[in-house]
Amino acid sequence: MRPSARPLLAAAVVAADTAILAAARPNGLPAWALGAFALAATLIVAAERRGPLAAFGATVLLLSPVTGAGFALLLWTGYRAGHAITSRATAARTVGIAAGGLAAQAAAHGIAPRTLLFLAWFELVFVVLPLLSGRYLAQHRRLVETLLQERRLLAERERLRERLRIARDMHDSLGRRLSLVSIQAAALEVSDRLPPRERETTRQLAAAAREAMAELHELVGALRSGETTFGPEAIERLVGDFRAAAVEVAFRREGTPVELPDATWEAAYRVVEEGLTNAAKHAPGRPVTVRMAWERDALLLTIVNPAGPPAAGRPGGGHGLAGLRERARAVGGFVDHGPVAEGFRLLAMLPAAPAAPRPPAPAAARRLWLAAATGVLAFGVLPASLLLGGR
Repeated sequence: MRPSARPLLAAAVVAADTAILAAARPNGLPAWALGAFALAATLIVAAERRGPLAAFGATVLLLSPVTGAGFALLLWTGYRAGHAITSRATAARTVGIAAGGLAAQAAAHGIAPRTLLFLAWFELVFVVLPLLSGRYLAQHRRLVETLLQERRLLAERERLRERLRIARDMHDSLGRRLSLVSIQAAALEVSDRLPPRERETTRQLAAAAREAMAELHELVGALRSGETTFGPEAIERLVGDFRAAAVEVAFRREGTPVELPDATWEAAYRVVEEGLTNAAKHAPGRPVTVRMAWERDALLLTIVNPAGPPAAGRPGGGHGLAGLRERARAVGGFVDHGPVAEGFRLLAMLPAAPAAPRPPAPAAARRLWLAAATGVLAFGVLPASLLLGGR
């Protein structure tokens, strides 16, 4: 039940039971009696949120037997009490309250056979059925939550397994090749046969190779440990690294930051990394603008550079943008790219939290059928039993 609809429903329950009580007395009731009933019903409704079982007991054992009304309140408190059953002890107390309510109704209306039949129907429709409905839906909700949690755990296990596989492949293949490049560059660096200009270039190449090896080892370690260091600070450090590499980057932050899951921060980091890499590769020496704008429930990333990436099929075209789309889709967002007036734009929308999964369609159908059966029994079977009992 949505919190905004709860006060309206509570007011409707109290008003309906008060109107039923007034209509059930042909000679009418004094205003103070109706007011006292409405006040008692309101107090029970207010207490139900903290103590569903206590509110159910007050309705079944006191309000309904004394006044002969409280039908809507019985349905509500019975349903909420069924929702609150979480152990055998709670179930035993609930059954005891329901049995006590039947005894209280019998004491108030007599024990004639026809009266007992009516009371049995009354107990079934207004006490037992709401309890079973609340209990069933609560169990169903907990079962769905458990299944979703297991699904998340399985997905996390597969993700960790894939990270380990990627870490092994990177260490065995890319690590070996970078090691060879680093060794060859170091050998050229100490050689006396190179002119000073080429020696300086070789020194820079060897330093870059060693830095690449260090970053690769750090990345492999992060993949193996499962720990992520992505976040706004990591993105700012990434921008600083590109600036240090002589890339002119303008970085803008707008809006109030919101919480993002770790996977979303990783996707944001990769978007900025890919955008700056493409800009440095395809528009060297040109300024790049990175805009990180916070919306109420999302992060918008925009990277604009004066020239676009190479056309599909040309040498140098990779799979970075396709990989970004997959990353963004995995966290519930999307990535778009294409030419704009300023040049080429890479845009990513990453939500603050993944969308809540909808309950399966069969579960919703079962809820609908259960609500329909409750309505038929409450407003069809009981009036029929009243007519039969009145003959």
